[in-house]
Amino acid sequence: MEIHRLWTFASDAEIAAVWACGFLLVAGIAGYVERRRGKRRDIDRVGYVPWMAIFFASAFIGAGLLVMAIKGMAAG
Repeated sequence: MEIHRLWTFASDAEIAAVWACGFLLVAGIAGYVERRRGKRRDIDRVGYVPWMAIFFASAFIGAGLLVMAIKGMAAG
C-alpha cells in the first residue's frame, strides 16, 4: 500500500526523478557492457547491439530528466 500511496501523491518532479534514475541505470549498464565488449579476447566476435548508442541516448535522457526534476523540486 505504501508504494501505491507514494505514486498517487508524488509530484511530477519526483516521478521524473525516478525515471531519470532508471535511465541513468540503463546508461551505466550499457557503458559497462560496451567496455566489456571492447576488451574481448576474440575481437572477431562482435555483437549486434549498439551499446554506445544506448549509453548516450539513456544518459542524455536521464540527465535531462534529472535536471528538470531538480528544478521542479527546488521550485516546490
